[in-house]
Amino acid sequence: MSQTGISRKEFIKNSSFAVAGLFAAPSILNAGQLPTNNEPFLEYEPTSLGESFTIKNVRLETGFQYDGEEIIATNTELFTIVIDKGKILDIRTNDPNTNAIDAKGLLLLPSFKDMHIHLDKTFYGGSWKAKSAQNRTVKDMIAFEQKMLPELLNTSTERAKKLIELLQSKGSNFARSHVNIEPTSGLKSLENLQKALEDKKDTFNSQLVAFPQHGVYYTESASIMRDAAQAGIDFIGGLDPNAVDGNIKRTIDFTVDLALEYKKGIDIHLHEGGQAGIDTIELLCKHVKENQSLQGNTYLSHCFVLAQMEKNQLESLCEKLAESRIGIVSTIPFGRTIMPIPTLFKYGIEVLTGNDSIIDHWNTFGTGSVLHKANLMAQLYGYYTERGLSRSLGLATGNILPLDDKGNRTWPKVNDKADMVLVDASCSAEAVSRIAPVRSLIHNGNIVF
Repeated sequence: MSQTGISRKEFIKNSSFAVAGLFAAPSILNAGQLPTNNEPFLEYEPTSLGESFTIKNVRLETGFQYDGEEIIATNTELFTIVIDKGKILDIRTNDPNTNAIDAKGLLLLPSFKDMHIHLDKTFYGGSWKAKSAQNRTVKDMIAFEQKMLPELLNTSTERAKKLIELLQSKGSNFARSHVNIEPTSGLKSLENLQKALEDKKDTFNSQLVAFPQHGVYYTESASIMRDAAQAGIDFIGGLDPNAVDGNIKRTIDFTVDLALEYKKGIDIHLHEGGQAGIDTIELLCKHVKENQSLQGNTYLSHCFVLAQMEKNQLESLCEKLAESRIGIVSTIPFGRTIMPIPTLFKYGIEVLTGNDSIIDHWNTFGTGSVLHKANLMAQLYGYYTERGLSRSLGLATGNILPLDDKGNRTWPKVNDKADMVLVDASCSAEAVSRIAPVRSLIHNGNIVF
């Protein structure tokens, strides 16, 4: 097809996107919230969810430019896209004169996914509160939570909604949220979050992790975890089985057995290092290798012990993780801990990311943007080339990329689910490098931001 091509230089020269948003956006800023830098603009407001519509002047990536073997630029062209019943019905030669929503040359990318967040406990949407310096250890924080959670639960549903709206404004239409399951909250934190997610069900998807924040046995949460496993969650979570519960085998065996019994995945917070961290990984790998239903559906969040190993030991453990198909969810960066993400990539281990905490009693630094996380990864590991930056986008999109490693367009295609974002950038590499502003989010064929 003959399209209207444009170079990055021409794009930047001609771009006049001083406007702040493509479609009408909801008002989501209240006291205590972070700015989105996305003010509404002009042209289209959907009349009903699920309606058909056409977008013209949509920028798609079409291939790479090479200097020898080096990728030096990304080719893009303008297209017209038809969306119907939540899917891409057609991708056409661009017709700038057709009666359609005008994307004005904005770049279309797969929608973003926050794969590690705590939607159930946040101060977001309320007054500002910094983290206390008094609570330094996980057990300090458990004691603090036991005091403050009853009050937090009074507003957790509304604040979760506001947090979801922040994620949407940053291009995410999906989150995997850990939710407290412990004696202080019982199932109340889960129930409150489920109310928020029900309210957002037409514009946002999620997975829920039953998270024993106060330990499985440290606070006798095993029976409540079993209740949660039957109450609409997707993953069985965990927390530092040695440091918190004092017994790696007992806690990991419980977690695996519960996941198998109720056909759930596993996603465990593992902060602790040293031999305890290694033993936890190896035991989990053993269980998962023996149970095919857990392979590709088991994750270790944080997993800082991987950053503390010598090369040979790390590569040996990565072989076991890859063999068991256990993924790593890393909240890049984390203090002075630099995770060995290039080594994880080398072994084909699935790497995901998320904001973790956003304005809560654990952390006040989250922005809501996983594109920002991709940018940080690129900076930390030197992925500064066109190839490196374009591949880094996968961290934000759940490893969906517009172009494969050879430059063939793999997304979007006809019949793909219409989950996408329009960003103010000329290509994926620029979007990552400059943390391109999100101008619109389309979820399941619905314009929601």
